[in-house]
Amino acid sequence: NMSAGRSFLACACFFTDNVFVGRYGLHVRYQDEGQLRRDYGRALRDRGCLSEEDFRAALREIEAEVQRRKQLIHQSVERKAIISKCYKQKHPEVYILQDSFLAPEFLEVVRYCTSPDAHLHGLLRYIESFSDKRIYRLPVFTEEFCQAFVDELENFEQSDMPKGRPNTMNNYGVLLNELGLDETFITPLREKYLQPITALLYPDLGGACLDSHKAFVVKYSLHEDLDLSSHYDNAEVTLNVSLGKDFTEGNLYFGDFSQDPTPVPKYIEIEHVGTQGLLHRGGQIHGALPIASGERWNLIIWMRSSAIRNQLCPMCNKKPELVEAEGFGDGFTETLDDDDVPETVNLCSLW
Repeated sequence: NMSAGRSFLACACFFTDNVFVGRYGLHVRYQDEGQLRRDYGRALRDRGCLSEEDFRAALREIEAEVQRRKQLIHQSVERKAIISKCYKQKHPEVYILQDSFLAPEFLEVVRYCTSPDAHLHGLLRYIESFSDKRIYRLPVFTEEFCQAFVDELENFEQSDMPKGRPNTMNNYGVLLNELGLDETFITPLREKYLQPITALLYPDLGGACLDSHKAFVVKYSLHEDLDLSSHYDNAEVTLNVSLGKDFTEGNLYFGDFSQDPTPVPKYIEIEHVGTQGLLHRGGQIHGALPIASGERWNLIIWMRSSAIRNQLCPMCNKKPELVEAEGFGDGFTETLDDDDVPETVNLCSLW
């Protein structure tokens, strides 16, 4: 367990960067009113923010989101404790990762990646790749597991348990650490199964030493969230798995690898297939087109490498200004003094 005994931190930019202004479909970096006017005044006007009253309303929305984020850590800990004590699981078996949950084709990919002679070109024979954007699709789970997992998530949704939402763009979904799935499901999935794959696909992004994550499920339906605007993830590598249920349309689209999520001048569209996952770089601009019917659940795992992000925060593109956090935080770790650095091999350097 690469994460054992490590203390993970967040970057202070978490509170003020990549804030989504829902009424105008715009992500902003917020420091103060003057900076907001200078950096985003034109973009806001182009999206219909035409009066001072409009601007003040957008400013209130941004400031409310900043304050909400500052309370997130404590609220999440409280929710997790209540859920652990009071929630009655419908399918307790899905909380502990088993090989039987995983598609045979996925296990075959993992076996190849852990073999002594594994290499990138050999791996690409097992998985589907798209254009030159380093986006890959592969089977991940069985249909039976996806059905049971979605049934468990729906049971939780219908309960009176407190619920934290994944982010400002997804109002319907579940933070999996609060549901108690981090230690027994997501962490072993990342360490034992996904990391051998990402080590070959993304060595430059710390694919061999992904030591933390944020995992959540998002839900799209006709009467709730329909789509997801263009954005990039706070991750080195993202896995996005379609869990079902029955839906039409709602393809994912991918633009350039960039720090500016709007606009997306050129993009490719990729169908999201049930039980299958898409692996992509966290910084890849992407979004989800509207579904036309039905309901869709997606499992998202933002995987992070502290060896990479300790040098440069992917959200503010600066050396991280670290603040305390619970659990995996945003995947940063304290920089050790030279005298304290243990005599170990840097796994990332092997790739």
